[in-house]
Amino acid sequence: MHPGKPGLIPPQFNTVRRELFRSGWAFLAVGLFSAAVNLLMLTGPLFMLQVYDRVLASHSVATLAALFLLVVVLYVFLGVFDLVRSRILSRIGVRLDAELSGDANRAWLRSGLFPSQRGARPLNDLSVIRQFLSSPGIPALFDLPWVPAYLFLLYVIHPVIGLLATGAAVVVVALTVLNELVTKGKITQALDWELKDLRFSESIHRNAEAILGMGMGGKVTDRWQNIRFNAMGMLQVVDSRSGLIGAITKAFRLLVQSALLAAGAYYAILQEITPGAMIAGSILGGRALVPIDQMVGNWKNFQRARAAYHRLSSVMAGPQEADKPIDLPLPAGNLSVMKLVKMPPAEGASRAELRPILQGIEFELEPGDGLGVVGPSASGKSSLAKLLVGLWQPDRGSVRLDGASYDQWERDAIGRHIGYLPQTVELLPGTVRDNIARFDSGISDEQVVEAAKLAGVHELVLRLPDGYSTDLSQGMQVLSGGQVQRIALARAVLGNPPLVVLDEPNSNLDAEGDAALARAIEILRKKKSCVVVMAHRPSAIAAVNKLLMLKDGLQVEFGDKKEVLRKVTRPVPENVPPRAPITARMDMMRPDKVMLKGDS
Repeated sequence: MHPGKPGLIPPQFNTVRRELFRSGWAFLAVGLFSAAVNLLMLTGPLFMLQVYDRVLASHSVATLAALFLLVVVLYVFLGVFDLVRSRILSRIGVRLDAELSGDANRAWLRSGLFPSQRGARPLNDLSVIRQFLSSPGIPALFDLPWVPAYLFLLYVIHPVIGLLATGAAVVVVALTVLNELVTKGKITQALDWELKDLRFSESIHRNAEAILGMGMGGKVTDRWQNIRFNAMGMLQVVDSRSGLIGAITKAFRLLVQSALLAAGAYYAILQEITPGAMIAGSILGGRALVPIDQMVGNWKNFQRARAAYHRLSSVMAGPQEADKPIDLPLPAGNLSVMKLVKMPPAEGASRAELRPILQGIEFELEPGDGLGVVGPSASGKSSLAKLLVGLWQPDRGSVRLDGASYDQWERDAIGRHIGYLPQTVELLPGTVRDNIARFDSGISDEQVVEAAKLAGVHELVLRLPDGYSTDLSQGMQVLSGGQVQRIALARAVLGNPPLVVLDEPNSNLDAEGDAALARAIEILRKKKSCVVVMAHRPSAIAAVNKLLMLKDGLQVEFGDKKEVLRKVTRPVPENVPPRAPITARMDMMRPDKVMLKGDS
């Protein structure tokens, strides 16, 4: 049975364990080379045995020369086998990284959708596992099974020497277990603090403008240092405890080696063993304890790798051989939402106690429809946007595009036919063209320019230092917030996707940008795209024909825009600012101020 064949992998294996299982033949080769290395480790003791018992007794220089030549050859093989073993382990780590890095990156992207999962760092965890596979800790694991063989040889030399070495091995194993017990909890806390340190440092870097602008630098740095000191403090405790046990283990191993020499000398005086056996016993005893000593020395790295393995397995959890969705026809833009319920992202029993973000949402849109979704803050507009593009899955009810739920599509395949402008917009390192083209080398220049013109950003891009080739890798200093939003809009409308969802698309736009947005929505609708706009300002819904009103996650009204507005508004007073938030304008326009359908 070939462990590399996916069909033979046990279904209970998680993704990480599956890839390790596929390296089974490589690990077997490491085991075979480890066997050769450990057998060749007997070269030294056997050479000592022959020198003391034969060469010195016979005074034969020729025998000494022959034995030494043989030892040179054996040590050359030992070095080669040890090098090959380390190379195989290194390649296992590289292969694991190559096979899982794509999935790990996608898992990292998915974790960004939910605040509770944003601390996950699967790529860092994968690096920790890869580095551990190349560390001395793994060869020590493969050397451990040979400890009984060395002890057996010591029993052959003399039973008492064997018992002494066995007792020493038990003590060293006990010290290893003690090391695990006294450091496991602390290293878990240290890793948690390190993760908090990473999150906080990344956050303050992203918000440097606000922090420095408002004189928060000193206080924020104090808070970060407090977190970092906690992390360093925990790591110092781990290092102190592990270092103490490691020092005790090393000193004890050296003491045992001397004790074995003393015992061998005693029995050599009694003529129960030869002087050569005395020296060989001391070397074998020291060698028997080396793998355990190495395990103690690498225990912290082992704990880090184990924690990384569990975190990575958790983030990448999922079916091992999931069926690939079939290739459905290209969507036309028929959007159907039926009895939609979405709970807040959470884990455990506490989730059932939370109030739904959205409940009872139900509407249908056809190609060419434009829907404006309005409501006060925290009414569920952004959550609905994530559900409409398939980033979140409903807890109950359904969201279907052309009759198919999003789990029936392959994510990248359907994503190419969706335009999405999230509420928080950032462009990726690369050129302006790269960002508009969604980093797809198959997108032509004509398509990029067409999308830019549709978003009303073509002239703006031409005014940039290098036009469409302007490199944004060194930061977005050349772009204002409104320019970033308009370029992101061009990215969303690339190729006239059948479904376009825009979440607060004009939050950073001026009057010119508002007009360009309205024109883009009109053109998209004429080209039979279904456009959904999460709106907070009235200009965002100027070009839509339908309106959905949300309040506290509930659907208040849905229907033709004019009909919905007729139900809930009256003519706008002259003193209402034309660019006031749409919900505020509606509040001011209604005779009862806040009374919506269903209110008491």
